[in-house]
Amino acid sequence: MTTPLPSPASPAPSASTVRWTPRLWGTLLVLCAAMFLDALDVSMVGVALPSIATDLDLSTSTLQWVVSGYILGYGGLLLLGGRTADLLGRRQVFLVALGVFALASLLGGLVDSGPLLIASRFVKGLSAAFTAPAGLSIITTTFPEGPLRNRALSIYTTCAATGFSMGLVLSGLLTEASWRLTMLLPAPIALLALAAGLKLLPRSARERDHNGYDVPGAILGTASMLLLVYTVVQAPEAGWTSARTLLSFLAVAVLLTVFVLVERRSPGPLIRLGVLRSGSQIRAQLGAMAFFGSYVGFQFLATLYMQSLLGWSALHTALAFLPAGALVAVSSTKVGAIVDRFGTPRLIAVGFALMVVGYVLFLRVDLDPVYAAVILPSMLLIGAACALVFPSLNIQATNGVDDHEQGMVSGLLNTSVQVGGAIFLAVVTAVVTAGAPADPTPQAVLDSYRPGLTVVACVAAAGFLITLTGLRTRRTRPSVVVAQSTLREAEADRVPVRD
Repeated sequence: MTTPLPSPASPAPSASTVRWTPRLWGTLLVLCAAMFLDALDVSMVGVALPSIATDLDLSTSTLQWVVSGYILGYGGLLLLGGRTADLLGRRQVFLVALGVFALASLLGGLVDSGPLLIASRFVKGLSAAFTAPAGLSIITTTFPEGPLRNRALSIYTTCAATGFSMGLVLSGLLTEASWRLTMLLPAPIALLALAAGLKLLPRSARERDHNGYDVPGAILGTASMLLLVYTVVQAPEAGWTSARTLLSFLAVAVLLTVFVLVERRSPGPLIRLGVLRSGSQIRAQLGAMAFFGSYVGFQFLATLYMQSLLGWSALHTALAFLPAGALVAVSSTKVGAIVDRFGTPRLIAVGFALMVVGYVLFLRVDLDPVYAAVILPSMLLIGAACALVFPSLNIQATNGVDDHEQGMVSGLLNTSVQVGGAIFLAVVTAVVTAGAPADPTPQAVLDSYRPGLTVVACVAAAGFLITLTGLRTRRTRPSVVVAQSTLREAEADRVPVRD
C-alpha cells in the first residue's frame, strides 16, 4: 500500500518514494468517514433536543444526559481505546467499534424511552472512544512522518469540520420531519464505511513485545476519566462547592494518583508516562483542551443568543455558523504544506491569536445585530483559527512517536479534547448561571452572557500563551522524540534535550 514507517535508525522516506494509490486514498476515506460521523453526530443532536424532550416527555435534567451520556462514554474510555488499538490491532478495533456505532445509531432512532435513548448515546460515545484513536493511529502508522502524514492529517481533520458543519444544517432540516432521523442518519453511513474498511484497511499485527495487559491501569484510568467527566458535567447542577462535587473531585484525585503509581511500576502501562517528558507533547495536550474547550463554550452561548434572544430558527442558527465550518473545509487541506514550511508551533500560535480576536469581537453583539458587520467577522476568524489549530495539534502530538504507541498518544490527545470541552463548558455554564438576572429582560440576559464569553476568550488566550513557550530560536537538534523504548529513555535522561 505504502512504504512503512522507517525504524529510528533508518532514514525517513522522501515524498517521491511513496505513491498515493487508489487503495491508499480509499483507506484514508474510510478513516475520514468515521471522523465525519463523530462530528456529524455531535452537532446534529443539539438542535434535536427540544423535539426529543417533547416526544419522550423528558425533564431538562434528564434531557441533558442525551448529550452528557455520549460525552461520558467518549471522554471516559479514550485512554483505554487508544491502548487497546495498540495491543489488539488497530484495524480490528476500528472495525468492531464502527459496527457497534452503526448498531447504536439504529437503536437510538427506534427507542421510545429516555433511559434507552441515553443508553444508546453512551454506547455510541463508547464506540467513538475506540474508533477515534484507532483511526488516527492507522493514519500515523500508514503515512510516513513528514509531508505525506501532514497532508493526510489535514484531510482527516477537514472531514471533522465538514461533518460538524453539515450536521448543523442537516439537523435543522431533519428535525422538521422527525428527530429520529437525526439519530438514524449515521447508521447507513457507518455500515458503508464498515464494508469498505473490511476491504481497504491494512491489517495490523498485535503488539508483540508488550509485557501483558495492564489490567489495573486500565481499570483505574477508565474509572478516573469516567468519574472526572461525570463530576464536571454534573457540577453546574449540583453546585461546584457542594459536598457531592468536592468529594467526587477528591475521589478523582485519589484515583489518578494511584493510577500514576501503578503506571510507573507496570511493565506494559496503559500510558507510558515518559511520553509527557516532551514539552511539545504537553503543549499539544494542553492546547487541545484550550482549543476545544473555548470553542464548545462559545458555540453554547452563541446558540443561546441566536435562538433564545434573537428568535432565530434552528436552521437560521446553523447557517450563521456555516461560514466558519465552510472556511475550515476549504482551507484545512492546505495546512499540511504550511506546516512543512513553518512548523506546528507557529501555526497553532497564529490560530489561537485569531480565535481570541474572534471571541472578543463577538462581545459587540446586541439585540439587533447586523450579521455581516458583527457576527460574520467573528465566524470567519474562528473558522480560520480552527483550520490552523486542529490539524496542527494532531500533527504535533503524533510526530516522533513509535508505531506501537500511536494509539496511546491518539487516545491521550482525544481525551484532552473531550475533557477540555466538558470542563470549560461546565465553567462557562456556571459563570452564566451565577450572573442570571432576577428580571430576565432580553438586555439583562444578554449582559449575563458577556462574562461567559469573556471566560471563553481567556481560555483561548491561555492556549496562545502555552503555545508561545514553544516558539524559540532555531534548535541545534530536532525536538525530543516522545516515544522511545525504555532503554532509549534511560539514555535520553543522561543527555538533556532543549525543547
